[in-house]
Amino acid sequence: MKSRFVLAAAAAVVACVLSVESAAGVTLDRGGRRGAADRGYWVETMVRIVRPVYENLAQGTLRKNMPVEVNDGSNEGKRADVTHLEALGRSFNGIAPWLALGADDTPEGRLRGEITDLVVRAITNAVDPASPDYMPFDRPGAQPLVDAAFFAEGLLRSKDAVWPRLDATTQQRIVDELRRSRRIKPYESNWLLFSAMIEAALLELTGECEMRPVEYAVDRHMEWYKGDGWYGDGPSFHLDYYNSYVIQPMLLDVVAVMRDHASESEAYAACGALYDKVARRLSRFAAQQEMLISPEGSYPMLGRSSGYRYGAFHALSQASLLHMLPGELSPAAVRSALTAVIRRQTVRETFDREGWLTLGFCGHQPRVAESYVSTGSAYLCTFVFLPLGLPADDPFWAAPAEAWTSQRVWGGEDVMRDAAIGD
Repeated sequence: MKSRFVLAAAAAVVACVLSVESAAGVTLDRGGRRGAADRGYWVETMVRIVRPVYENLAQGTLRKNMPVEVNDGSNEGKRADVTHLEALGRSFNGIAPWLALGADDTPEGRLRGEITDLVVRAITNAVDPASPDYMPFDRPGAQPLVDAAFFAEGLLRSKDAVWPRLDATTQQRIVDELRRSRRIKPYESNWLLFSAMIEAALLELTGECEMRPVEYAVDRHMEWYKGDGWYGDGPSFHLDYYNSYVIQPMLLDVVAVMRDHASESEAYAACGALYDKVARRLSRFAAQQEMLISPEGSYPMLGRSSGYRYGAFHALSQASLLHMLPGELSPAAVRSALTAVIRRQTVRETFDREGWLTLGFCGHQPRVAESYVSTGSAYLCTFVFLPLGLPADDPFWAAPAEAWTSQRVWGGEDVMRDAAIGD
């Protein structure tokens, strides 16, 4: 017979979960139907976010129709030279794993086929110098390096679904643009990984790359590791979400490509040998991210770039996609937690009247945006959707919903204590 304490704790967890359902928009369903409903909501929300980008870019009207909102609330064209590449690179990176599943004869599969067609047409226009929406990867300023790298990461994440669909001219233009981005010198920060990511993509797509940016970026981040799953953003530690926005996922993807090509070069092999260490740190960081999600689906607004909204959970989403969640984390609980976050931050004011993303953390709050943030920047929020690259029968989606860590602990459950990792 269960003790009174265990029964009381279980009852408290259920009560806590029920008390936050209306705020988080999450209802636990022990029969497993919740997973299908969650997936449908994720797909609907993701497509709602990205559709204006791809419909306009496919028609050559992105520059004409997309607003360029900046942090003073104006729409006067500041950042207009870079914001469109931001919208493309970031949204493509976020939806790429879902596109990689390919089209099929289910309603979701047909929608995926439709969006893939738009993406192919959009990319073709983006790299065509004759298009009104042409987006050079080497100018103006340094910002294009960032979004060329996100675009490159998206190419890797969707390689079998998107790259073969592009005509030979477009493929060559992409390679040429990625190579031209080498003209931009990255800062001594997470930016080093942008150059490394581009070279990793070139290696995968062409069989050749420049290894110096890769080795330098990887070596620096090994030096900047602070412990317990956290890297410095440069030599200093920053309490923000850049370990998730960029560092952990991009570092893993870079060393993964090097590992896959290890037999071709000692330099590739040396970087690839770090894969297990980088993956272990990502797994630990993902566990910490899950613990940041409150019982009602909110999380702290910490550090810069908070206008990227739930893109803050890029690392947790990548760990879920790659089945790298630590053993103590249930995929279904992570799904439930992330669904609650997406529901909390996707409010009416997240979009303007034409369906474009606004600046803000929870709604329209332009003053939370830095001077480098504009409408296109906000599409980094799509990074949360990486687990849609898992098929619907994966446990992440198919298992019945579960309470996540903060729901369990604040509900009185006797949970296991947290502990740091040692390397």
